[in-house]
Amino acid sequence: MLIGPVGAGKTSLLNALQHNCRKAQKTQSICFSSGMIDTPGEYTQMPRFYSSLAVTATEAKLIIMIQDASDFRAVLPPGFASMFPRPVVGVVTKIDRDGANREKAKERLLQAGVREAIFYVSAHTGEGLAEVIQFLAERGCK
Repeated sequence: MLIGPVGAGKTSLLNALQHNCRKAQKTQSICFSSGMIDTPGEYTQMPRFYSSLAVTATEAKLIIMIQDASDFRAVLPPGFASMFPRPVVGVVTKIDRDGANREKAKERLLQAGVREAIFYVSAHTGEGLAEVIQFLAERGCK
């Protein structure tokens, strides 16, 4: 299950992981696709949707929390990952962008409670995708 703020690159990452060349469009509702769950960014930014994320997470083996490397806002609340009944890994997206700061993005994920692996990817260039795909395969998630 992919979670993260609006515009963080969740759907683009999902498409890249599934080798899907479609252009990402705004996710309007929770979408189940080929064994993965894509969630709207608003669900992580509006507390009234947290219960929907928690319930949906019970259908997932793993939570992938996304942080855009070019967005330095602290959008996810401290300890946010602790509400999920599954392991939470982090993925820093958009590492190919000008001004991307991997360390700042990692810091945001750690503040949000990610305690598992953190990966750095670009859905645009493909950098880092192989590591995520291998990790998911080892966990039986793909």
